[in-house]
Amino acid sequence: MPKMAHQRTHLVLENYIGGKFVPCSRHIDSYDPSSGDVYCRVPDSGKEEVDAAVNAAKEAFPGWSARSPLQRSQILHKLADLMEAHLEEFAQAESKDQEMVHMDCTLFTTRTPVGVAGLISPWNLPLYLLTWKIAPAIAMGNTVVAKPSEMTSVTAWMMCKLLDEAGIPAGVVNIVCGTGPKAGAAIVSHPDVPLISFTGSTLAAQHIREQSAPYCKKLSLELGGKNPAIIFDDANLDESIPTTVRSSFTNQGEVCLCTSRIFVQKNIYSEFLEKFVEGARKWKVGIPSDPTANMGALISREHLEKVKSYINLAKNEGAKILCGEGIDSLNIPEKNRTGYFLLPTVITEIMDSSRCMQEEIFGPVTCVVPFETEEEVIQRANNVKYGLAATVWSRDVGRVHRVAKKLHTGMVWTNCWLIRDLNLPFGGMKASGVGREGAKDSFEFFTEVKTITIKH
Repeated sequence: MPKMAHQRTHLVLENYIGGKFVPCSRHIDSYDPSSGDVYCRVPDSGKEEVDAAVNAAKEAFPGWSARSPLQRSQILHKLADLMEAHLEEFAQAESKDQEMVHMDCTLFTTRTPVGVAGLISPWNLPLYLLTWKIAPAIAMGNTVVAKPSEMTSVTAWMMCKLLDEAGIPAGVVNIVCGTGPKAGAAIVSHPDVPLISFTGSTLAAQHIREQSAPYCKKLSLELGGKNPAIIFDDANLDESIPTTVRSSFTNQGEVCLCTSRIFVQKNIYSEFLEKFVEGARKWKVGIPSDPTANMGALISREHLEKVKSYINLAKNEGAKILCGEGIDSLNIPEKNRTGYFLLPTVITEIMDSSRCMQEEIFGPVTCVVPFETEEEVIQRANNVKYGLAATVWSRDVGRVHRVAKKLHTGMVWTNCWLIRDLNLPFGGMKASGVGREGAKDSFEFFTEVKTITIKH
């Protein structure tokens, strides 16, 4: 008899509902971006699985919300220790009531949990962004039904193994895997989920608003960006160039805060551009096991083709590609040639009206263009539908403050990038989202506020 072909056994994930791992009868493939091979099989959850998770969260809510902030904080600290994660900031956020005496009345402002929070997180920073939603939600006494991206569900599945050990009661945290159109839509449109926190694309957020509108849900939407870096002629180039290379290509450019438009004052434009391209070429693309690699593969074949299509669009419009795709050669091991790798790509001589300058590419592609005056660059930087973050490079403190105040973005870094504090409010303007997230803003997004007046 002929030998049977060896079939590789893939990891099969399960949902986590009511404190237990629950098998799903339907699955979808999740791929290893560095090779293009199937990595694991993820539950293809829908309404039935979401209903079960919501019911478990509803059942757990009275007991969990009745615990004191200190009791919930102690459990979060335990989970933070087990995960070595950034949950401590949220564990320290307490839901404090406020009291004020006014004439012959005493006014109390009480903050109470909303109920079941629906949390939908993206694929680009999967565990970081998932825990950034779960921690403040449960710290304030809510229970959650969370959906990680179907492309990056393994870390969420691994986290579930620690929840019971940390002391989180069954039903407080429920993880339902699946796609946005099925599992995500079931969460968003569920009448017993009064709060939705979503991080992802602006287009997906539009669907969430439409699906949640009949229920008047509380929404926190952290969306896309088309973030500018503004380099004035008095900037320290020794600092601004390597930092801007990093802000453009970190995590393959698959970070909502990455720089994708670089405006450089005209009299230093040539010098900056030459050194920036040199720095981009040194940014090494490699496989996950290569400790010297600066960036890896993009998330999927479809996303890789999307990013390449923007580069081709720029070529067709007459722009110049100075390095990266179509110019330089990838140096990847043979077994990884089917992975979704793309070199850091720098585009110049491109119009502000180009789609490459207007739309979120979400890849290792950035456009570098010159400007002359402060007023001009402010207008051009603001001339997109997004408003998430910006970076300003200048030694002139007065200029930095003037420009920062006039930029239509939720965050402005000056002479640095990605210096973060979880206590600071985080979010964008315009199509970059609504609401603010952060440890000290947990009250706004995860609690209801009620004012009680008692007349003496």
